[in-house]
Amino acid sequence: MALKPVLGKLISKRVVLASASPRRQEILTNVGLRFEVVPSWFKETLEKSSFASPYEYAIETAKQKALEVANRMHVKHLRTPDIVIGADTIVTVDEQILEKPVDKQDAYRMLSRLSGKEHSVFTGVAIIHCSSKDNQLEMEVTDFYEETKVKFSDLSEELLWEYIHSGEPMDKAGGYGIQALGGMLVEYVHGDFLNVVGFPLNHFCKKLVELYYPPPKHSICHIKHDSVPPVDTFENLSDGENESSNFAEHKGANKLDNSRTHPSGPVYNSEDHYCVKTGFMVPLENTAKSLPTILELIDGFRASKALFVACKLKVFDHLKDKGSLNAVDVANEVGASLCGMERLLDACAALGLLEKTPQGYSNTDSANTYLTSDGKYSLHGYIIHSNEHLWPLFTNLEFAVKEGTRQNHRAFGKKTEDLFKDYYHSQEGKQRFMAAMHSIAHLTARDVATAFDLSQFKSACDLGGCTGALAHELVQIYPNLKITVFDLPEVIANTSYFQPSGQCTAPVTFISGDFFKDNLPEVDLYILSRVLHDWPDEKNHTLLSKIAAVCKPGSALLVAEIVLDEQKTHPPRALLQSLTMTEGKQRSGSEYKQLLEKYGFMNVQIKITENLLDALLCFRKSQSL
Repeated sequence: MALKPVLGKLISKRVVLASASPRRQEILTNVGLRFEVVPSWFKETLEKSSFASPYEYAIETAKQKALEVANRMHVKHLRTPDIVIGADTIVTVDEQILEKPVDKQDAYRMLSRLSGKEHSVFTGVAIIHCSSKDNQLEMEVTDFYEETKVKFSDLSEELLWEYIHSGEPMDKAGGYGIQALGGMLVEYVHGDFLNVVGFPLNHFCKKLVELYYPPPKHSICHIKHDSVPPVDTFENLSDGENESSNFAEHKGANKLDNSRTHPSGPVYNSEDHYCVKTGFMVPLENTAKSLPTILELIDGFRASKALFVACKLKVFDHLKDKGSLNAVDVANEVGASLCGMERLLDACAALGLLEKTPQGYSNTDSANTYLTSDGKYSLHGYIIHSNEHLWPLFTNLEFAVKEGTRQNHRAFGKKTEDLFKDYYHSQEGKQRFMAAMHSIAHLTARDVATAFDLSQFKSACDLGGCTGALAHELVQIYPNLKITVFDLPEVIANTSYFQPSGQCTAPVTFISGDFFKDNLPEVDLYILSRVLHDWPDEKNHTLLSKIAAVCKPGSALLVAEIVLDEQKTHPPRALLQSLTMTEGKQRSGSEYKQLLEKYGFMNVQIKITENLLDALLCFRKSQSL
């Protein structure tokens, strides 16, 4: 393979794709590139009119996506990547940029504009080489774009709506996916087909060759075929010492300095600190790049426990809205020793949870938002649950792996069913468990509620909806939606502790019952949030069979779960969560699709939200077109 030497340069590096797109992941996997996926949190809100041409907008968006991931991994994850790849695909027609449709009407508007016309598909790509010097992130950015011309046939109204109702347009730039059903709309393609799919592989590979093997002009062979645009082939590449493989000597990349900023956020400083050793590119200051990752994993339990204890002692609550406090003040307020509290505060500052100044310690914005018990998206309840329940289970992980069973008897001296009873028959246990579930539900509710356009539904039932956090978010977004939370009597009896105050939206109804045994309400939309992964196949069979039986034509099921990639290597959080050895399991998108279709739910749509939970929407019976 001509690219093997280039890929060999990357095999020892931490390569990160700053995109959740399964299409980009598949394209890069097929070429043999090894990488991890860290979706970018960059909000694509750049002002399009400020760019002279569409491709500049795509390049800048790709660059900001990659920069955000690189900075977040360095600062928050404490894992500096070697290379981050960002990409953004847009469709343009009549000088207007079309991105992903927000709903079916928007998809119709986009596809109608494309009907019978030639349009351009641009993908901007940013390749960022990262290094860390004196704990400062340094980056070198290389970017490029690819344009492909696509012409649609004249589309009838029937074909348009048939395609829109398939659900495929909703997460695609321009409202179509050429690699799937959208291919039936296309009359011809001029240029790189994979660019339309979402990533210009040919151009990307040539760019890698330029970066690692800047070839003499005589070594490039231009080949032209009748129906294919001319491309440069990758000939005469070797991994020998005579090749120029020093990235630092290649000056085609863009140098960034601290004085540059973009309206969307900061652009980070970069320097070259790369050299050649034994045929591989390595940073000068660290020839063992895997060591920080391994040390991070070794010490990870210490950081977790420090966070757990700080939350249990309500350190972040005491510091909120008080400016800076010294260690003596905090120790006195929580009833701890000065020596112990000072060390805990210093550790939290080192982890980026607190700010330390000569005046004392104060909360970071993240601590106020997530770690105080009354923060906007407080995870305090889930952290306490992790400390009290999950931590003891994981201290017995060796037995769990050997025996393949949950370790409640070793962790708590009780059987699973006895521990479950304790949860619901102890007021403290009930509230602690519900607070943990409420934390995650509240944090993820908006992304789950807006993953799909649910305005067509008039009634919904959240099965196992616990405190109603998702239900309350739904009625805010869809005021005409009547929603019921269906959960065990012990849960419903305690929901009043978690109800939002000052809501001006329609109320949420709570009904007690066991969804495995009792009759379910008849509604247009059923919701299962964090349910399916927790139960064995026979329990899921009972539940899904009951939902399918009560569903009316056109009714739908909304599922909120972590969706694994098809290789089941991402996201790591879901895979680590599975080590508690519950009877259920985590699933990939295709596995969820297969499971739901088994019970007659069709047109399964999957939305990777980039939050803690993803979403799937499917219909019991296909809607009439």
